[in-house]
Amino acid sequence: MDFDLSEPHQILRATVREFCEREVRPHAKRWDEEQRFPHEIIAGLAELGLLGIRIPEAYGGSGMDMLAYALCVEECARVDGSLALTVASHNGLGTGHVLRFGTEEQKQKYLSKACTGEWLAAWALTEPGSGSDSAGLKTTAVRQGDEWLINGTKMFITQGSVAGFCVVLARSNQGVPAQHGITAFIVETRTPGYSASKKLEKYGCRSSDTVEVSLENVRISDAQRLGNVDQGFLDTMRILDGGRISIAAMALGLGRGALGMAIRYARERQAFGKNLSEFQAIQWLLADGKTELDAAELLIHRAAWLADSGRGFTSEASMAKLYASEAATRVCNNAMQIHGGYGYTREFDVERHLRDVKLCEIGEGTSQVQRMVIAKHLIRE
Repeated sequence: MDFDLSEPHQILRATVREFCEREVRPHAKRWDEEQRFPHEIIAGLAELGLLGIRIPEAYGGSGMDMLAYALCVEECARVDGSLALTVASHNGLGTGHVLRFGTEEQKQKYLSKACTGEWLAAWALTEPGSGSDSAGLKTTAVRQGDEWLINGTKMFITQGSVAGFCVVLARSNQGVPAQHGITAFIVETRTPGYSASKKLEKYGCRSSDTVEVSLENVRISDAQRLGNVDQGFLDTMRILDGGRISIAAMALGLGRGALGMAIRYARERQAFGKNLSEFQAIQWLLADGKTELDAAELLIHRAAWLADSGRGFTSEASMAKLYASEAATRVCNNAMQIHGGYGYTREFDVERHLRDVKLCEIGEGTSQVQRMVIAKHLIRE
């Protein structure tokens, strides 16, 4: 649906779509099979402005709004969920945290390099023992004069082995409640003690870089601290609000891509002497998919509009992420069903979309966590 988009947004969508069809679609299947991060696409992403979508022009970015960000992620996901995840995490989490809470010096140093692709950004919150309970992290940051010593292990870190810098959340104060004793730090990945200790074998999004990160006596100066001491977790919750819009957009794009494949296949495939598209059972699956994805798009655009208007959007972002991820999973599953046995093979891209979309129900807060967030705001209101 483009009825609610301004002309610049429509041009942006068309531009990103053309880029992805030309530069990504011919290679996405191979990248997935090789489980290899596609370094060769980074220069193209940077040239198109997709590595600095939300970053102001003063730091080399595109200076676009939240709706534009969602559109970019959606269009990437129509073709490749892994690429969409790279764009979303780089913009929404890593650089997003620096943009919102960094000092001027930090923005000048890190955002400019992020926009050109010289340094990709990673963001490290989750740990082996703390997923949904993110405040339960065990990584420690001990202050020693004008320096900090960081030790711990982070899990499921996107771009963890290919990034130039990583925003790390660590416990800096054991004497206060968990949510009030965490601080964020910018750790350059070449810093001694930082290592991507384990590449994770995944069900989907397999050409997105996802690793376990080890931090062993990582020593950084206080100038690398991001935001106020002990306030990192509260800042993180604000960062996740925007990130959930991007994951919702990723789900929407994957769903749109799968629905398009299902429509094309149903028009061409014959059974019992007629095209699959002539069977009511197939028509209803397609109709349900179109309806659910359009509804998801409206929720995403509402959350983005609130964000761009400077209004609160925590609950709306969770609703968009919850609905879009679950709806897109249903759409991708039904798209595979329409393909029948061929859909279950890797000859058709629909199976890759189904594998990729599952992440959207888990990453940046599971569906259960989103329901908790929504209910909390509903009861409070």
